[in-house]
Amino acid sequence: MKLNILVTGGFGLLGKPLVHKLIRLKHNVIILEKKSTDRIKFLELKPKKIIAGNFLNKVLVGKILKEYNINVVFHLGAITQVLDSLKDPYKTHQVNITGTINFLENIRKKNPKIIFIYSSSDKAYGELNKRKFYTEKDCLRSDYPYDVSKSASDLICQSYSKSYNLKVGIIRCGNIFGPGDFNLKRLIPEVILSTLKKKNFVIRSNGKSTRDYVYVEDVVRAYILLMNKLLSSPVKLRTYNVSSNFNYSVKDVVSIVLKFMNAKNLNPIIMNNSKQEINFQRLNYSKIIKELKWKPKIKIQEGIIDTINWYKKYYKYLKKK
Repeated sequence: MKLNILVTGGFGLLGKPLVHKLIRLKHNVIILEKKSTDRIKFLELKPKKIIAGNFLNKVLVGKILKEYNINVVFHLGAITQVLDSLKDPYKTHQVNITGTINFLENIRKKNPKIIFIYSSSDKAYGELNKRKFYTEKDCLRSDYPYDVSKSASDLICQSYSKSYNLKVGIIRCGNIFGPGDFNLKRLIPEVILSTLKKKNFVIRSNGKSTRDYVYVEDVVRAYILLMNKLLSSPVKLRTYNVSSNFNYSVKDVVSIVLKFMNAKNLNPIIMNNSKQEINFQRLNYSKIIKELKWKPKIKIQEGIIDTINWYKKYYKYLKKK
């Protein structure tokens, strides 16, 4: 069945390969992008339509859903950088929370049959503390601006599904990495680019904070499986953790990147600045294995090598940014 699918954040790390996959599956894909961008050159397959507009414009969102007879929305667009959210919490909450509500309200009022799939985060859970990992049954108890914006949006999605009988899917993902990440202040891109410049990478924290790392193509498969399950199942709300067994500290990840870039002579500089971030996170993803038959396939070493090769290929372009 050919679907009309709207993707926000369609030029991002996750959005781009998701758009490619959806087009290969013969769906009509529409990207909603805040402004025109030259990143279109990185799309190997072109969507049916690219709309320059902001999902904070509730009226515009409603028009798009109606005009293009949208069947499924993948809402990936958000402020994703922790440092940016700390500098501007108001904008973070406005974009991440209000933007999500704008879709849900339009779907509720105009076409409750539209499937809404929301990109949440492991950070929505807050600090792990004494537990070994988060499960989907754990409460969302975050503290810092970005994390709270994800917790709030996640809960709002659940509320709309339960209150208004909407079909909603939520994926809480570990740290996604892979080729094509233009958020150059994220850990892996920043280490790679720093190393290409032959500079010692600066770790702003103590380097001990630990995260799950999952390759972007594995995450894309999870989103597609979730969409198909929502299309075929009467269950209205589905929430899944998506991650891997690769739980590493910042220092561990830096070491892996330096190893595969043959840059062992570049030792990271640890600033040990206190940061308003979660110290330890780990996801249990047994639910999605059981219900959607999903599991990660790409090993972190393989994924990092692919990522390094992409940044080497486009280094000249990225230097201009």
